[in-house]
Amino acid sequence: MGKTTGFLEIERIEETCEPAASRIRHHREFVRPLTPEQASRQGARCMDCGTPFCNHACPVNNVIPDFNDLVYRDDWKRALALLQSTNNFPEFTGRICPAPCEAACTLNIDSQPVGIKSIEHAIIERGWAEGWVRPQPASVRSGRRVAVIGSGPAGLAAAQQLARAGHEVVVFEKNERPGGLLRLGIPDFKLEKSHIDRRLEQLQAEGVQFRTGTLVGELPADSRIANAATRSIPARTLQDEFDAVLLAGGAEQSRDLPIPGRELVGVHLAMEYLPQQNRVNAGVPVPAQILAHGKRVIVIGGGDTGSDCVGTAHRQGAASVVQFELMPMPPRQEDKPLTWPYWPYKLRTSSSHVEGGQREFAIATREFIGRNGALCALATIDVRRDGERLVEVPGTERTWPAELVLLALGFVHAAPSVLESFGVVRDARGNALAGTDAAGGYATNVPGVFAAGDMRRGQSLVVWAIREGRQAARAIDRFLTGQTHHPA
Repeated sequence: MGKTTGFLEIERIEETCEPAASRIRHHREFVRPLTPEQASRQGARCMDCGTPFCNHACPVNNVIPDFNDLVYRDDWKRALALLQSTNNFPEFTGRICPAPCEAACTLNIDSQPVGIKSIEHAIIERGWAEGWVRPQPASVRSGRRVAVIGSGPAGLAAAQQLARAGHEVVVFEKNERPGGLLRLGIPDFKLEKSHIDRRLEQLQAEGVQFRTGTLVGELPADSRIANAATRSIPARTLQDEFDAVLLAGGAEQSRDLPIPGRELVGVHLAMEYLPQQNRVNAGVPVPAQILAHGKRVIVIGGGDTGSDCVGTAHRQGAASVVQFELMPMPPRQEDKPLTWPYWPYKLRTSSSHVEGGQREFAIATREFIGRNGALCALATIDVRRDGERLVEVPGTERTWPAELVLLALGFVHAAPSVLESFGVVRDARGNALAGTDAAGGYATNVPGVFAAGDMRRGQSLVVWAIREGRQAARAIDRFLTGQTHHPA
């Protein structure tokens, strides 16, 4: 704790943003990181609590008070080393993590937590600018080979940890470029893909190999997957050629809304819509792209994916954007004595909401209405809580004109085709059944086959995927060599 009175003298400041009126004209990032001086002053606000709730709330257990103090003392290189000791990709979490660490900060009792996420963002950007982020290839090779299926944050974190342990790692990705949902699901205005590319260069310099356009298992009937994959590899081939396999393919099965009119032209899953714009931004042609330009757009689903659809629709020039949320509107301020230091239940307004549009809570969609096979409206009814249930409110029926509806209802489970091809037992939710205990962590019922990230735990945060990738790598390293020096 470098400045004992810092939290009394210095106010919290936020990262600045390009004004909404100008940023919706492009798809680039619009958040400006803190300057070194601003980050140093924010680091001085850290109280270095006796019990660092921030550290325990962070899924990767970042050593937050220590790097805050190092930034305050202008020792940025050591701050970077400390940050990267627990988090392989701070440039991802520094942009898109919801920051449970800040919710748990002691200063959040007064709604003025230390700007931990902005400090993390500043550290990693300084590290890249100074050339401090470099490949760390293993000095000794183990002679063991590991196949990682999926190149999202869990797969990439595991691949990096395993390569640094000396194993030969090959990452299989069904799409044309690595990155998983980081590349195709998260809009560029939240995460420009150059940040992924420079990490991939580092991983390749550390010995990680990537095989893109490659689907593991039998090609499913889903045409969207079939078009993305140029070839398929049987699961048995990987089991024969590799000493261990990690399944890190994410929770890809989107939750649908099977109500009358679902087949109408103009009703799409969010993960049909968002990847198209990301591909266009990357210069990849997308025939018959789903576009919001000039249309009345309704986004069904109030989470992060729904917010991403709202922001993308703004940038495409939608005539109007409305976002539906089935649950009632949360309180604007949480009950701190009840929830702190845990993640609070409260209304959250994203940068996309600031850019415009309308939000509707406690509303259920009953039917999509069409004309000549195309969407022209949808019918809704309001709902209210009745104990643990949501019940319809008679007399609240409404009709909403719309030419584009985007279903952002979350993800139900992993793609079953990959799990079935390996014979992996699934849990009640349809994800890979694998525990996290120390004895057999992340191991499935199939010997030598492990699972991590959303494919194991279900839909979650990028920071949780990184944690699971790191821990799975530790378990695989122990499985291959009988011991491991990786941190937990």
